[in-house]
Amino acid sequence: MQVPLPAMVKTAGVICKNADMAGFSRSSGRQPSADDLLVLLAVGRSGRYNIAAEELGLNHTTISRRINALERSVGGRVLARVAGGWELTDLGREALSAAEAVESAVRSLSVNTGGQRALEGVVRISATDGFSAYIAAPAAAQVQRNHPNVAVEIVAATRRATQQRSGLDVEVVVGEPKVHRAKAIRLGDYCLGLYGARDYLADNGTPASIADLARYPLVYFIDSMLQVDDLDVATSFAPAMRESVTSTNVFVHVEATRAAAGIGLLPCFMADRHDDLVRVLPDEVAVRLTYWLVTRAETLRRPEVAAVVDAIQQRMTEQADVLLGVD
Repeated sequence: MQVPLPAMVKTAGVICKNADMAGFSRSSGRQPSADDLLVLLAVGRSGRYNIAAEELGLNHTTISRRINALERSVGGRVLARVAGGWELTDLGREALSAAEAVESAVRSLSVNTGGQRALEGVVRISATDGFSAYIAAPAAAQVQRNHPNVAVEIVAATRRATQQRSGLDVEVVVGEPKVHRAKAIRLGDYCLGLYGARDYLADNGTPASIADLARYPLVYFIDSMLQVDDLDVATSFAPAMRESVTSTNVFVHVEATRAAAGIGLLPCFMADRHDDLVRVLPDEVAVRLTYWLVTRAETLRRPEVAAVVDAIQQRMTEQADVLLGVD
């Protein structure tokens, strides 16, 4: 038994019944189905059949069957298998443009009480721990207040930008990414500084110089597990400080520093929230790093994704001084 497509896909067939899609009928002479195009849209954006199936209320077999049908009608492959999912071919990106036109036509029928187009859907973000909590979460909340039918999923991860963004709409990384077939947007800078707990500094003294840091243990990332080059070189300002508590999670860095584990190299926008932390050597140690946002161009054309990206950029602007540790 075939599982019915959601309302958008059903409506698409009616709207596009007379649409001129003959340019895609290169093999069988049959025009592509609007339903099949919207299935491609879901797979192209997520990179995964199972995620597309969940979003559309279909099963994996139906997704595969509809993609096969679309490929027969356009006369070529629209998806190529890559590590961890699927990527659009050149023909697939051409078909995706037609699919976006279908989606736009359907969405134009849906308006909110203010007479404007209602946004809906799920936007999936991957970002570092601190960014997720203090930038992405407030931005997502703002979008949700304005567009209640938009859900935002935030995955906290500190890593390089992935070449295959299967299952993700947006990635936020530290350092300029080297990506293919994706758009990289510079969001802005933030600063790392050295911090110590008041009690710890009272018991052990406050470092007076860079050379003096050699007698203090460092709270930071686990060196062998750090994947981000810019974060890896952040400690090059100091002599070899022995490791104290290390973690893949920056919230652990903050709490370990507060618990007197040593001197922490912490994001200023996180450490400055705690009155029990004191910044040391602020003139000598101010490591400036940059947040970048990565997304597919076709993903950014989704109104709900664009709304989330706009909200993130606005939040970055509002928090610019806080991010840099400026009083």
